[in-house]
Amino acid sequence: MTAPLVAPSTDESRSPAPVPRSVLTPRDALALGVQGLRGRRGRALLTSVGIAIGIAAIVAVIGISASSKANVLAVLDRLGTNYLTITPGQTLGSDEQAQLPPESVGRLSLLDHVQSVAATAQLGVTVRRTDVVPATNTKGTVVLAAEPDLLSTLNGRLRGGRWLDATPRDYPTVVLGVTAASRQGVDLSAGGQLVWIGDQWFAVVGILDEMPLAPELDNAALISTAVATQKFGYQGSPTTVYLRTSPADINGVRDVAAATADPVSPQEVDVTRPSDAIEARAATDSAFTTLLLGLGGVALLVGGVGIANVMVISVLERRGEIGVRRALGATRRHIRTQFLVEALVQAALGGLAGVLLGGAITVGYGLSMGWPIDLPVVGLAGGILAALVVGGVAGLYPASRAARLEPAQAVRPS
Repeated sequence: MTAPLVAPSTDESRSPAPVPRSVLTPRDALALGVQGLRGRRGRALLTSVGIAIGIAAIVAVIGISASSKANVLAVLDRLGTNYLTITPGQTLGSDEQAQLPPESVGRLSLLDHVQSVAATAQLGVTVRRTDVVPATNTKGTVVLAAEPDLLSTLNGRLRGGRWLDATPRDYPTVVLGVTAASRQGVDLSAGGQLVWIGDQWFAVVGILDEMPLAPELDNAALISTAVATQKFGYQGSPTTVYLRTSPADINGVRDVAAATADPVSPQEVDVTRPSDAIEARAATDSAFTTLLLGLGGVALLVGGVGIANVMVISVLERRGEIGVRRALGATRRHIRTQFLVEALVQAALGGLAGVLLGGAITVGYGLSMGWPIDLPVVGLAGGILAALVVGGVAGLYPASRAARLEPAQAVRPS
C-alpha cells in the first residue's frame, strides 16, 4: 500500500506574523508634547505668557479680595460690631444742625445692656503747627473735647505716647489722630512737640493709631473736657456719643437710643452703627472683585485664542511629521492625543507661572497694606484648572485637524 504523499513544510505555507499595534502610553504622549514645545520655544513662551497673565490676574484678585476680607473681619473682631454712634441730626423745619442735650451721655449710660458711653464735642477753635501760621492753615484738623474713657470705649490704641487721662485735668495737653499728626508734622520721637490751639500752646502727649470704626478721630486734635471747659468755655453739649453695648442687645438699644438721648426731640437724633459702613464697603469690594475677575477671564480667553492659533500653525508646519507617524502606524487617536497634550502642557506652564505671579502680587500688596495674607487653596488650584480647561478647549480643533490628515496627503509637498 502506497503511503500518502505529504507536502513538504515550507515558509510559504506559514501564516504571516501579526503586525504589532501602535501604542501611545500617557508617558509617551507627555514626552511628545514636551518635545513639540521645545522645538518652538519662543512661540510657546509668548503664548504661555498670555495664559500666565490671565491666571495671575484671577489669582491676585481672589487673593487680594480674600486678604481684604480677612482684614475687615480682623478689624471687626478687634474693635467689635457692638457699638453705636449718636449724633445730632437736622432741626425740624430748618437746615440748622440740632444739638444733643448735655445730659444725653448720662441718660444713655443708664440704659440696660450698655457697657460704656463716651462723647466728643467739636470746639470752635483752630489748631496750627505754630502761632505764626495763618488761622486758616489748619490742614483740615478739628479740635475735639474728649472724655477720659473715650479710648477704652472705642477699643482704640495709641501709636505712641499716652492718653489724656494720664495727665493733670487742667494741664493743656493734646492727643492727635494719626492723620492729624502726619499733616501737622508732629513726631513724638523728637520730644517736646507743641501745637497752637486757640491762643495758646498745647503739649502733644500722644498719637492715636488708626480708628477704622471712628475715622473722624484720625484727623482730630483731642483735648480733655476739663481743659475745654476751662480754656474755651465748653458747655457740655456733645457732637458725637459713642455707645458700646452687648452684641445680642444692640438692636434693642438702637431702637431706644434716640429717645433716650433727647426725649424732647428724638427725631432730631441720628443713630448709626459704624460697622455697617465697613460691611457695606466690603460688599462694594466684592462687586469690584467680580468686575476684576471678569477682566482676568478676558485675558485668559485671549491666551486660549493664542494657544489655538499657535497650535493650528504648528499643525500646518508639521504635516510631514504627521504623515510619517501615520505611515509608521500611528492612529488618528494618537495624533489627536499628541497635539492635545501639547496644548495642555503649554497651558499648564502658563497656569503655574500665573499662579506663582498672582500669589506674589497678593503677598506683596497685603504686606504693603498691613493685611493678613489669605491665599485660598481653592483659588490656586482653580487657577491651574482654569488654565488646563482653556488649553484643552483651545487644542481640540488643531488636534482634530491634525488627526484628519491622511498619510499620503500629509507628506505631499505643498
